[in-house]
Amino acid sequence: MLDTYLGKLTGERVWQGLIHRGDGEDIFAVIWFSDLRSSTALADALPRPVYLDLLNDYFECTAGAVLHHGGEVLKFIGDAILAIFPIGARSEHPETCAMHSAAGAAALAAVKEALARMAHLNERRAAAGERRLGFGIGLHLGDVMWGNVGSPERLDFTVIGPACNEAARLEAMSKTLDHPVILSAELARLVAHPMVSLGFHALRGVREPHELFTLAE
Repeated sequence: MLDTYLGKLTGERVWQGLIHRGDGEDIFAVIWFSDLRSSTALADALPRPVYLDLLNDYFECTAGAVLHHGGEVLKFIGDAILAIFPIGARSEHPETCAMHSAAGAAALAAVKEALARMAHLNERRAAAGERRLGFGIGLHLGDVMWGNVGSPERLDFTVIGPACNEAARLEAMSKTLDHPVILSAELARLVAHPMVSLGFHALRGVREPHELFTLAE
């Protein structure tokens, strides 16, 4: 039950007794933030049971791909997903660290699978005369605190830190730049996959402009 509601790795930590506010650890991780496109309009136009089925189909495409490649889905925020691919060890040279490279490769494999699953879902939806769905993904690499936050009466086991906020800002830029997948430069350096630079862009609430990347295809 803990695996189902909290995730395999998070549930294990809660089971081991990390149940107090502030319990947790500082880790390095690839951070995934994704969001369904036009969700407000869809929720307004569709009957609630139909929208719920649509939402679950979308989560199966995205969260399902994350889980299939070893990621940890931490939170469903409406139609958004916060997930991580934990690394654990911090390295001054992540591009030469096998653990960092493996986490980056797993995250990228999950992205490709999510896109493929969504393409297949949209084929079925188009055949049924239904609207195609789209989503955006922001991927970042950074250090986070993975643990309990909240009030003494109601805790949430999640990740916090500037890197999480930046991952959400990257996803938002996927709308502005009209690319479904946006990667930070920190992560793009890790993955052995052709990337295209989208130039330097200001992220809301972040002081320095970031160079953003997307997949070459």
